[in-house]
Amino acid sequence: MFWPMFAIAVGFLGLAVLAVLAVKVFVEAERLGRQVTDSALRISRAAEDLERATGSAARAVDAL
Repeated sequence: MFWPMFAIAVGFLGLAVLAVLAVKVFVEAERLGRQVTDSALRISRAAEDLERATGSAARAVDAL
């Protein structure tokens, strides 16, 4: 009777560890998603700034 109860306890412990790890993976995936979104917004802003700068440079060259 001891071994079946031990096996059930170990199985339950294994499932609990897997559940904790799954929650950690989910939280880290959410954090990574937020970082990717922030990076995409920064890249977009930098591209817009570069576009404005090239436009200004082109107008300055045309004025010469």
